[in-house]
Amino acid sequence: MSENALRLGTRRSKLAMAQSGQVAEAVRRVTGRPVELVEITTYGDTSREHLAQIGGTGVFVTALRDALVRGEVDFAVHSLKDLPTAEPEDLVLAALPVREDPRDVIVARDELKFTDLPRGARIGTGSPRRMAQLNAYARAHGLDIETVPIRGNVDTRIRYVRDGELDAVVLAAAGLQRLGRIEEVTDFLSVDTVLPAPGQGALAIECAAQRADLIAALGELDDPFTRAAVTAERSLLAALEAGCSAPVGALADLLGDGQFVKEMRLRAVVGTTDGTRMVQLSTTGPVPQTHEGALALGSELAAEMLAQGAAGLMGERAH
Repeated sequence: MSENALRLGTRRSKLAMAQSGQVAEAVRRVTGRPVELVEITTYGDTSREHLAQIGGTGVFVTALRDALVRGEVDFAVHSLKDLPTAEPEDLVLAALPVREDPRDVIVARDELKFTDLPRGARIGTGSPRRMAQLNAYARAHGLDIETVPIRGNVDTRIRYVRDGELDAVVLAAAGLQRLGRIEEVTDFLSVDTVLPAPGQGALAIECAAQRADLIAALGELDDPFTRAAVTAERSLLAALEAGCSAPVGALADLLGDGQFVKEMRLRAVVGTTDGTRMVQLSTTGPVPQTHEGALALGSELAAEMLAQGAAGLMGERAH
């Protein structure tokens, strides 16, 4: 290892390597130190089971966190939506950089938009959240679709469409953007149609809690608006006691006149995967100025959703 290099722990997938490479470059800029990627294989990368079956929560992060605790890497980069909502006491989220586009997108055959897909169109996604909302939208607008559970990386998923096995697949805009493949998108799904996963589009830079010097350096990359928004979203997810494979969508966005941010709106949805029953609510208030304020925004909306029966729509509740 080169002198004084920082070791960045990352999953081995093409997407993880791309986003970790981008973070490594930013960390080099703020610290003046070289950064070396340390590739780590997680259970979620090797298991062929569907995420809902293997528990979803933490399957992509446990091995990275173990490496951090053992001191084998100095910091790790995660997709925030993969992180369990409970933060271990010996680790800290040192930075949440500016969030990429949080929306979901469609990659469909023949350049089709979602609403132009033929009757009976087969749409691939591994996410109960996406299934629930796509099926609910289709039901409300007279569309006839079939959601098909799939696993695999971006290449694998898009190949299902290219090979004619599926009419379309749903992916996160942020991942395709980071891979330089955004031009393959045939439709951006409005958040009014499909709310993203809590934290979608955001990256988390995590390191050991005792590394005060590193926490301070990495903190240069933190975006306070992103942190406030995703803290509210993840607080809602935690209050619903739902894991990252549960059918929960949430998005906090900032409302203002372009120059001044005035308020934060938090929208959330929980639904059965067939789209027949949904609880969808939103709340708007001042932009939280503290971590506790952002947590409260999420937990209060979750309490309202639970009062309207959200718990019964999530299947197995994660513990």
